[in-house]
This record gives sequence, C-alpha cells and structure tokens, in this order.
Amino acid sequence: MGTSNKLAAGLGRFVEARPNIGKVGATITILGSLLSGATSVSFNHVAAAFTVVSANEITAVIPDGATTGEIRVIVPGGVTLLSNKVFEIVQ
Repeated sequence: MGTSNKLAAGLGRFVEARPNIGKVGATITILGSLLSGATSVSFNHVAAAFTVVSANEITAVIPDGATTGEIRVIVPGGVTLLSNKVFEIVQ
C-alpha cells in the first residue's frame, strides 16, 4: 500500500515550525509547501533572518523581541502563510 500526502478538503496552506518552542537566537526549521521565493518570516510580527532551504523548508533565527504567537511567512504573490500552532518563546 502507498502513502498519500494529500491535504484535507478545505484546509488552507500553512507552515509548521520544528520544534514549536524555542529561545531567542535559536535556529528552527519551518516546513510547508511552495516556500521558494519567500520574502519574509516573522515571529508574532517581529521580522526574522531566514534562509530558504528548499520549496518545502526554511530555517529561521528567532529574533530579539519575539514573543509567543504565530509565525508568518510571506511567499511570492504576497500570500501570507500562518503557522498551524502557536510558537512558544521560552527563556
């Protein structure tokens, strides 16, 4: 039997952080689809340094001033992708 990686009907695009918790200055992985050409990554509205690794992966550094909240990734066409879970900043 094969494995299917289809999204459920009606489920919009989103990004997922791995891990979903971290300290300021740590590097995390953000997974999603169609991430090539991403122009912005932010942690609860605080801009982060990032690198597009592939169409499905970005690495980002948790920026100074980041607080617990959503991760936003802006991809070509101005589409904003939001994290599927709240990202938790720890001390």
